[in-house]
Amino acid sequence: MEHQVVSRQEWLEARRNLLIAEKEATRQRDRVNAQRMALPWVRVETDYRFDTPEGQKSLTDLFDGRSQLIVYHFMFDPDWEAGCTGCSFLTDHLDGALPHLNNHDVTLVCVSRAPLAKIEAYKRRMGWTVPWVSSHGSGFNSDFHVTFSPEELASGSVAYNFTQIPAQNACGELPGLSSFYRNPKGEVFHTYSSYARGPEELIGTLMILDRAPFGRNEEPNMDFVRRHDEYADAEERRSCHS
Repeated sequence: MEHQVVSRQEWLEARRNLLIAEKEATRQRDRVNAQRMALPWVRVETDYRFDTPEGQKSLTDLFDGRSQLIVYHFMFDPDWEAGCTGCSFLTDHLDGALPHLNNHDVTLVCVSRAPLAKIEAYKRRMGWTVPWVSSHGSGFNSDFHVTFSPEELASGSVAYNFTQIPAQNACGELPGLSSFYRNPKGEVFHTYSSYARGPEELIGTLMILDRAPFGRNEEPNMDFVRRHDEYADAEERRSCHS
């Protein structure tokens, strides 16, 4: 994009016009947040089980004594040797948020289908502390529409992001985020899920790049992203897995 070079006064006029749009975007975000919190809830009836470093746990156990739980559906197929590059990019931003979330009665956990041993090894490689558990052998991923069976993929389309998408776009695994509430009686409710670019605001690097002179400088979406220990590697990698 060619940028016009103007006087400071002309720049201020253009910046003030942009500020009007930015303020409207902020007000729109507040309206969307209010609508999100007003969503009805669904009681979770299934007794999901997860493998964790402390042994097998239920979905209720994952709350870790708090009333709110956010699950990041991290793409990590049992046959992959490493977690998804894009999911890794997002997860790089989570550790620093944990004490703030925990203090706000919110527990954040990553969940993947890969066996726990693979998850633990990759977590050590990445240097993360965020809780991460395995749903291997559970229907959790399928029920929350982030893992797709061979039969679903063979059908030509899968249910993702509240619509049908072409199966070739699914990679067998796709990312997402789901939120849950546990009431004083111990009942668990599914309150929210978001997919595709929905969790993008969790990625602080993108929000900072949006303020840089050339923005994200990407085509297609997030084509510049690598695992944080791979930026010296010039080999092109897909965001799905390698």
